[in-house]
Amino acid sequence: MKVRQDDAGTLKIDDLDIDILRSLNENARKSFRDIAKELHISLTTVSNRVKALERNGVIQGYIPVLDATKLGYDIMVVIGIKVIHGKIVETERDLAKENGVFAVFDSTGEWDAIVMARFHNRGELNTFVKKVLDHENVDRTYTQVVLNITRDEKRVLI
Repeated sequence: MKVRQDDAGTLKIDDLDIDILRSLNENARKSFRDIAKELHISLTTVSNRVKALERNGVIQGYIPVLDATKLGYDIMVVIGIKVIHGKIVETERDLAKENGVFAVFDSTGEWDAIVMARFHNRGELNTFVKKVLDHENVDRTYTQVVLNITRDEKRVLI
């Protein structure tokens, strides 16, 4: 597969690449042989396409999708963080290293950063929030506890 990029540097992939990605999205453990049968193409084509998608960073890895609640993570939070001017990047990097944190985003609006984290119990959450507030670059926080999850899609659906 010859990977092309447009003028903006966006990777160009074709319909066959999309079909392969959709198949892997359904089940990342699906064999290349099964994908080839499903798409009516050769095993070599699937293998070459997947290797090119990996090499070019479209596919960044293969991970199991875990149920956090079955692992005892009963509390999920979304925390808005107001950072002292000019210290956003280093603060986000520090927070991203903390146990329980699974996402850190730059954001617009009132909060400079949004942190999403999971905890086993209120005690862990309490310790985390106090640690965040003690961070030298954090001015204030706003914590929301997630009560129910209607949708939590891990895949990029194409």
